[in-house]
Amino acid sequence: MSRGSVEATGMEGNMTEDESAGGSDTLTAKVLKLVDLVGYQDGAVVSREVMKGATGTVSVFAFDRGEGLSEHTAPFDAMVTVLDGEVEVIISGNPHRLSEGETIIMPANEPHALKALTRFKMLLTLIRA
Repeated sequence: MSRGSVEATGMEGNMTEDESAGGSDTLTAKVLKLVDLVGYQDGAVVSREVMKGATGTVSVFAFDRGEGLSEHTAPFDAMVTVLDGEVEVIISGNPHRLSEGETIIMPANEPHALKALTRFKMLLTLIRA
């Protein structure tokens, strides 16, 4: 398991990576509360990579209200789980409103975007297949 950079492509507003809690190597063999791994910042999207491997990544994001990801596609499925707040996820033009505890899978090669309706945090799981 190693720590990598977070790509800001498709991000609206400012993007920062939360280094305050250390790298992902410090997260192994510990009980974690995912929602606490990143903090909110005004006008920004904050991310923290939890795990990275050859077959995928797991990251936690915190979005200020109104921030989001502009429409894009990815060559593999991506799963979003909302940890806090509310978000609108648009997949192929169809809007989906999600709140804490809800999950949606964005299919590979389908255009998708998201916008924070409130401040919100998510777990993003990307599996390369």
